[in-house]
Amino acid sequence: MEREIVQNEKDKGASLLRSVCVLAVPVALQSMLQSSFGVADQVMIGQLGGVEVAAVGLAGKVTGIFNVVVSAVGAVAGIMISQYIGQKNTAETRRSMTLNLRICFILAALFMLAGVAAPERIMGIYIEDRVTVEVAGRYLAIVSGTFLPAAGITILSTYLRCMERASLPLYAGIASAAVNTGLNWILIFGRFGAPALGVTGAAFATLISQLVYFMVILGMYARYRERAESAAAGPFDWKQYLSMLLPLLISEFMWVLGENVYAGIYGHLGTDACAAMTLTNPVQSLAIGTLCGLSQAAAILIGKRLGDGDRETAYREAKKLLLYGLAGSLLLSVIIFCIRPWYVRIFKVEAGIRELTARILTAYAAVMPFKVLNMIIGSGILRSGGKTTYVMAIDLMGTWLFGVPLGLLTAFVFRWPIPLVYFTLSLEECIRFVVSLIVFRRRGWMNRLKA
Repeated sequence: MEREIVQNEKDKGASLLRSVCVLAVPVALQSMLQSSFGVADQVMIGQLGGVEVAAVGLAGKVTGIFNVVVSAVGAVAGIMISQYIGQKNTAETRRSMTLNLRICFILAALFMLAGVAAPERIMGIYIEDRVTVEVAGRYLAIVSGTFLPAAGITILSTYLRCMERASLPLYAGIASAAVNTGLNWILIFGRFGAPALGVTGAAFATLISQLVYFMVILGMYARYRERAESAAAGPFDWKQYLSMLLPLLISEFMWVLGENVYAGIYGHLGTDACAAMTLTNPVQSLAIGTLCGLSQAAAILIGKRLGDGDRETAYREAKKLLLYGLAGSLLLSVIIFCIRPWYVRIFKVEAGIRELTARILTAYAAVMPFKVLNMIIGSGILRSGGKTTYVMAIDLMGTWLFGVPLGLLTAFVFRWPIPLVYFTLSLEECIRFVVSLIVFRRRGWMNRLKA
């Protein structure tokens, strides 16, 4: 009997690992691929000079606000779809997808209007240098056109991953990344007779590649979607839906607002500091992207377990996913620390910017394991039950009670250099993880949605 129990546990562990690979590996590969192409894009933009690098980085902060707001809706879609799949309710699964898609398109239209109507005014919030503001404004006005396709990509990708077809968004991402990199090379530098448009060319490349991404993934959805046999029974539970969505919207918006406060701090420390932070973005995206699949796998797998009512298996598998994340993040931290001297040499920027970039990457390597664990436990595990108020409270506390005050204090009172400022404000990740772990162990987040 004891031998059978041990074998059964081994079989469950192997099953979890297979499920994680099916979901996490394609997501990680897609994120790594896009991040690696992002490195190529950053290298190409880096040939234009420090002002251009800083401008694109600052404009990215605005698109980042949109991305996290839409990702909040995508997260709710993922919670609902995965739980209703666990309940084997195809009608509610389909309705969850279409409702969240409509909401994402509405949000995208609002963000696009703001980005096109007042790009330079928005950029002026981040930095005072007029030249950088003008360049960033031109870039933002064009990339605002990506918001509508990006909204569709977010929800359709979530649906396909919950249906355990995570490789399909990967294929669409490969096509998009290839188009983006090729067009960047052509339009930034004026290859094949095209005009050399610089930063403007990079913006058009981003817009076109996102349109390609959306069209490809829309075709995949039309081919592989699961058709409900009948209309969803009963009225939609708006109270349950809003109880999940509103805390996530507040959480994500306030988190990204905090990130933009950080960007403002870096910008007011000077263009060199801002450029150095921008040059670290590809490495940070690549490192987080490598393990982001674990977060999405956690949200889907744990959500299905909760939807099926299997709380004990959900809790046990959640702990294993955290251990996977810890092991992977420690390995990546060591790699980042070792490669940072070679990474900074590929950019044609001033020596001072290279030195600042290397020192910031050292600080990032030190705090990255906590960033990864927070991503898995906060964005994956705790959200899977739909009680998103826990995540909201933890995020608000970490960012606004610790991160922002520490950043303002070290930058404007102590006047520390940017590597120390970045490291100090990043310590809020440690506080956030400790609180998240306490919430996780108490199991109050384990909830089954009503159909």
